[in-house]
Amino acid sequence: MDASRLLIANGAGTAVCWLILWRMGAKLKDVGFVDGYWSLGLVLIAWNSVFLCGPLTPRRLVLAGLCMAWGLRLAAYRHWRWRRQGPPRRYRDLLQRLRAERGWGFETASLIAVFGLQALLQFVVALPVQLGALDAQPAALGPLAWAGLALGLGGLALEAAADARLARFQAVPHSQDRVLDAGPWRFSRHPNHFGDACVWWGLYLIAAETRDGVWSALGPLMLTYMLLDAGRDMEASMRARRPGYPAYARRTSAFIPWPPGPAG
Repeated sequence: MDASRLLIANGAGTAVCWLILWRMGAKLKDVGFVDGYWSLGLVLIAWNSVFLCGPLTPRRLVLAGLCMAWGLRLAAYRHWRWRRQGPPRRYRDLLQRLRAERGWGFETASLIAVFGLQALLQFVVALPVQLGALDAQPAALGPLAWAGLALGLGGLALEAAADARLARFQAVPHSQDRVLDAGPWRFSRHPNHFGDACVWWGLYLIAAETRDGVWSALGPLMLTYMLLDAGRDMEASMRARRPGYPAYARRTSAFIPWPPGPAG
């Protein structure tokens, strides 16, 4: 299996899966469930790459296993949040804006701006688990891969802790008027996003010990950009809705966890 054949196979499979989801969303008139599939689709790409590329080497198993641990946890959390809170506001606002500005119906707007776009982004983000699975050599994990595994597991633990702390905070009555400033959120305004990025940079380091995997940095770069952009959008809304947020933002790191500055 060479790189072009693997990427074509995964690209075609990704497109089919997202087209099926698009038809489901068109029937439901709801696209919120795509957040749950985002990480599951990456898991599918990872394991498909492993099976297409040959023997189950340690590197291939570590790439797919770390991706699966991250993906299943995130999918379960997002599905729980969707069932509890309903469709994410950002999708509703996006589709309404496209309908008003361009006259697109629900099916057209969701295909182009939600399902089609996420299919492309998912395929690009998955580059480390695709290209890293191609080469069976070196057979053993080297220092770079072990560092990547440590970074990935640390990011997974941080993301899980941040999401759990956020869920407990949101379960408290009247929390919508307050700011979460405890646990991981004391050191970063987006610790879950930072943990997410660490997982995929860790996967890149594991892949980068191989000839093809070293060229997969576009995946974590794209994901990091997406996370930073999403954080900026969230903060614009938080500043408008929560009086204490500007002060929290001044003393708290935007992304990388860091000891908070003085209150004020």
